[in-house]
Amino acid sequence: RNVASAIWLKIEHSIPRQACGTRDTACIRIAAMFSMRLFGNPAFKSAVTCSVDAQQTRNVASLKVLKARMRSFNNMKKITKSMKMVAASKLKKDEMRMLTGMPFVKPVQDLFARLPREDKPGNTIYFGVTSDKGLCGGVNSAIAKMCRRGMAADEAAGNAAKYMGIGAKGSAALKRFYGDRFTTTFEECAKVPWTFGTASIIAEKIIATNPLKLRVCSNKFRSLVAYETQMAQVVTLNEAMTMDRAEFSKAMDVYSFEPSIYEVWNDLQEFYYAAVIHGLYLEGAVSEQSSRMAAMESASKNANEMLEKVSLVYNRARQAKITTELCEIISGASAV
Repeated sequence: RNVASAIWLKIEHSIPRQACGTRDTACIRIAAMFSMRLFGNPAFKSAVTCSVDAQQTRNVASLKVLKARMRSFNNMKKITKSMKMVAASKLKKDEMRMLTGMPFVKPVQDLFARLPREDKPGNTIYFGVTSDKGLCGGVNSAIAKMCRRGMAADEAAGNAAKYMGIGAKGSAALKRFYGDRFTTTFEECAKVPWTFGTASIIAEKIIATNPLKLRVCSNKFRSLVAYETQMAQVVTLNEAMTMDRAEFSKAMDVYSFEPSIYEVWNDLQEFYYAAVIHGLYLEGAVSEQSSRMAAMESASKNANEMLEKVSLVYNRARQAKITTELCEIISGASAV
């Protein structure tokens, strides 16, 4: 139809009005003669057939692409649903480990919480408790952001800041801009069951650095749907030695020590470091699994929504293709 219209316009503008009696009569005669030669040509028929076939091929290709996308979204939905079930299973184990371990950690934390805290200038070590795996929401990024802000604030005040931490995600988030502040990092701790012995090894590394101030950034478990990112100030050995003796005795006289507290203080300080790290890691592990459950549930929901949208587009394209084929069949039957 488009070809015939183009031919008619070209003939109409190329013939003067005086030729062949009238202009319209000449156009009709020449167009009829030209159309008979053109549409009777096998090459033109082949070109028209190839154009129709190409259009059908494009429709088939688009349907194949949509079918592949539907398959991808369906597989993604299955994977995220399975990861949610795995996280739920790990959550029960980590929560049981936290409930059995915190009663041994809480008394030591309460003991050192009685000591007075003073914010003195000096070098600070930031210790981040993160995980080795991702896909758990903003659990790790919140800790990295808190450590980054703390180090920037200390350096702006003229104090040196260093970083120590557990987990590969915290190191990866801070390595680009704060790689020169790293002292020691502990990765792949989750490959073996977490124990107090592992926390003691990390505590020995902290004592070897002899920090003036120690800040621990971690996630505190609240519930299955909530956690709190916090920065805790840990009393270091240097802070305890430079503390006012009257305030120190007032805080520690309610407890009885055998032998004297000054004789066992170094061992008690190491035990305190290990207890703090142990407790915070247990809470961080539970927060990680609960956040991963929520993230995987949200991912499954989003995959299901995308699957429904692509399925709607696929069904519309398939119905349009069927309708086009039916119209071609009916038109061919009418022509016969």
